[in-house]
Amino acid sequence: MKQPNIEIEKKYIIAIPEESVLSVMEEYTRSEIVQIYLESPAGITHRVRSRERSGNVTYTETKKIRIDKMSSYEDEHEITKEEFLALAEKRDKLTAPIHKIRYTFVYFGQLFEIDVYPEWQRTAILETELKTRETQVKFPEFVKILSDVTGDKRYSNASMSKVFPEEYF
Repeated sequence: MKQPNIEIEKKYIIAIPEESVLSVMEEYTRSEIVQIYLESPAGITHRVRSRERSGNVTYTETKKIRIDKMSSYEDEHEITKEEFLALAEKRDKLTAPIHKIRYTFVYFGQLFEIDVYPEWQRTAILETELKTRETQVKFPEFVKILSDVTGDKRYSNASMSKVFPEEYF
């Protein structure tokens, strides 16, 4: 097994921007994602994901161990459709699959991901991975931040698969 990466990220609730604004951003992509959380020992988040982008579907398996509210060890690798389906059978029965549209783009060298969920009409979650904890995030002018929810477990996809939070206003 390869050495897991350390992922440092910030997470925000934002007002959903217009797709027409996003689509002109550098390295823009739109994908449809389904995430399924699997039974796993305490302290480990184990999931599989299908991601359709431009007609191509990829499948990944991810294990995360939280270090602190901003970072975690992450081991992620691509799997086959057959492996995805077999692992999905091991879904944690206390969870529901998470469905979302993900928009990704780069702004001033910073990668942003905006997840739009069918359960919410006006808000979305924006995540950005940081190179270091001290990295200052420069947000595009069209991003309206409503709340910094970094480390707020209610807004982790694993928690949202158990109890989807009310839309933030």
